[in-house]
Amino acid sequence: MTDVSLPPLSVLIVDDCLDTTASLAILVRTWGYLPHVANEGPVGLDLAETVHPDVVFLDGAMPGMSGWELARRLRRLPGLQGALVVMISGYAAADEQRCSFEAGCDLHLPKPADPEQLRLLLARENEVRRHVSTRTDPSAHHARHGG
Repeated sequence: MTDVSLPPLSVLIVDDCLDTTASLAILVRTWGYLPHVANEGPVGLDLAETVHPDVVFLDGAMPGMSGWELARRLRRLPGLQGALVVMISGYAAADEQRCSFEAGCDLHLPKPADPEQLRLLLARENEVRRHVSTRTDPSAHHARHGG
């Protein structure tokens, strides 16, 4: 098996709470991944077009553009159809979870999210990406991530 060197996962964190984005970014960086932070939906959407994240953590209830609307728009961006999109919301009832999945989210976690659960999620996503990359053309992966 070929050793595939891939850049660290790119993780976009979008939440209108500055403390949430700052603390999640610190954790993501500590775990060895590359965090990108936005505190409102439109900025997150613009940032996603630039950084092509592998994983997106987003809040549901944000002013201006909700996390659900952001998830729908992210799924329409070239190269982001395969990103792991995780809603982390204070709204965790069945209706909100259904809205998350309908918007294109892969997971819906209640706030506050368990940091260990997020760490394991990123580790698993990183392992999946490495496994898939050994079976695909490395230049195709490289192009997907803007490099």
